[in-house]
Amino acid sequence: MTPAIFALSGLALTDDERDFLREADPAGYILFGRNCESPAQMRALTDALRSLHGRDDLFITIDQEGGRVARMKPPVWPAYPAGAVFDRLYNIAPMSAMEAARANALAIGLDLAEAGVSCDALPLLDVGTHDTHDVIGDRMLGRDPMRVASLGRAVLDGLLDAGVQGIVKHIPGHGRATADSHKQLPTVTVDDDALERDIYPFRALRNAAVGMTAHIVFTAWDADRPATQSPTVIENIIRRRIGFDGLLLSDDIDMEALSGSIPERSAAAIAAGCDVVLNCWARMDDMAGIAEALPPMTERARERLSAAMAPTRVAAPFDGADARAAAIAKRDALFRAAGMAA
Repeated sequence: MTPAIFALSGLALTDDERDFLREADPAGYILFGRNCESPAQMRALTDALRSLHGRDDLFITIDQEGGRVARMKPPVWPAYPAGAVFDRLYNIAPMSAMEAARANALAIGLDLAEAGVSCDALPLLDVGTHDTHDVIGDRMLGRDPMRVASLGRAVLDGLLDAGVQGIVKHIPGHGRATADSHKQLPTVTVDDDALERDIYPFRALRNAAVGMTAHIVFTAWDADRPATQSPTVIENIIRRRIGFDGLLLSDDIDMEALSGSIPERSAAAIAAGCDVVLNCWARMDDMAGIAEALPPMTERARERLSAAMAPTRVAAPFDGADARAAAIAKRDALFRAAGMAA
């Protein structure tokens, strides 16, 4: 198995993709708007991927956060609020905010389960500051570490209620970055003591099954390499200090924060301790280069992948339409009771 999450070019597998992916046998897939037309079309695509690999528990993920980061869009799917909305509700009614976040995540998860998607790249556990770059912005769950952890746990629980796994991101924290890691490499220069605030939510949710790294240099820990490619950060901070032992994905390996060819970036991330690299652009040459450059997935990484997929239930026929409507109604009622709109 290639330790990579690959992307697809369109609404259905092409013959070239089918031939390559059968041979490469990646750990899983990530879907984007170009892959999302309708629940039936998505279910046909995800069923084809499961059939290709003979794995009902195949890792298939998507960025379906709500707000401006949503691959499955209206009018086909509901619009969901961004994380900041739950942060604002928490100011008024903390318990209601957690219940609303859980209900919202359940509804999102049921959308994904219907489409055969087994994992959502949610929640963000990045603790915001006054200087947090807008690439995170209203996606974050707040500026207080305990609040972020509480809301993040509610999101994970809601997704799992739908039989969908969540991904905590971006370990060890994107909140202090003042640059967009899609476009350049952010550097965080605060000392180790200050970074305790950033890792708090990840430590609180260290038993999460899946996590995603940050393409950020933390000079207090490794001044030369971004966290994704730093053995020091991955082993000493993520694995030991935070205590995260789940499946560790890189953020998108194509992002301009990283340097070198795509296969070189991927190899550096795996060598540093990532279990899997994420490659989002469905470029056949890049995917072939990654498959050639990377060693087979380690036994420990395969165990983590299997454990992450064990509670998912998206391969079964979907019967959650009523549950989805009830979850959305519950969320909206909690906001109305606080004098807010979702």
